[in-house]
Amino acid sequence: MNRTYRNALAAAALALAPLASVAYGQDMSHAVAGGGISVAGWTGRIDASATKHGSKLSDSKLAKEGDALHVTTGPAVAYWNPSNTASGNYVVSATFREPKFMSLNDHAHPYGVFIAGNDMGTDQQTYLYCAAYGDGNFIVRGFGPAPFQMNGREGAANAAVHKAAGKGLPVEQHVALSVKGDKISCIINGTEVASYTKAELVGPGKLKSIDGVYGIRFAHNTDGLVTDLVMKKQ
Repeated sequence: MNRTYRNALAAAALALAPLASVAYGQDMSHAVAGGGISVAGWTGRIDASATKHGSKLSDSKLAKEGDALHVTTGPAVAYWNPSNTASGNYVVSATFREPKFMSLNDHAHPYGVFIAGNDMGTDQQTYLYCAAYGDGNFIVRGFGPAPFQMNGREGAANAAVHKAAGKGLPVEQHVALSVKGDKISCIINGTEVASYTKAELVGPGKLKSIDGVYGIRFAHNTDGLVTDLVMKKQ
């Protein structure tokens, strides 16, 4: 078999193969077998960039596991219950446990809570999230509806963020977003790691309001458990 024919067969096989993963630069988003949402009252939406690459909401998975929400991604996704809303002064928090650090990827990916969700589930949705990585970094980012960075593309390190002892080992983070007066704070494991004013977050191309739906967000190719998701007035 000559090289030209072998190359033609290889190209044809690739063209006919089902899409098991979607590339994001050098990173791949792998569809989750048996994906979808099986928690009553909850819904979600994957990032627009993932949709453009052919991913679907059913390529990630939200399920109930005892008292926990079990999230396995696929494409990066925000999950929420539309009845979960917050306004005025409040704090939204949850505990995130990654039972096996980097079990679905070769580098750390973040997970955390979001607030200020408006027009959720549409192309115009806006929200702000604070998320922790199991390597000691954190990230604060918004969608307005295009993403806008608050502490850099890859986030930043902070001693308050827990680090897994190694790949495949557990790591746990308590993540919160607090709104009090004009101040919005990202709080991880009881330490304020970043804060912003409403003027920095609300406006054209950013959030519609600090009031709105709250929920959870996971980056792609990540597996974790969420417990104690709660909103408290302050």
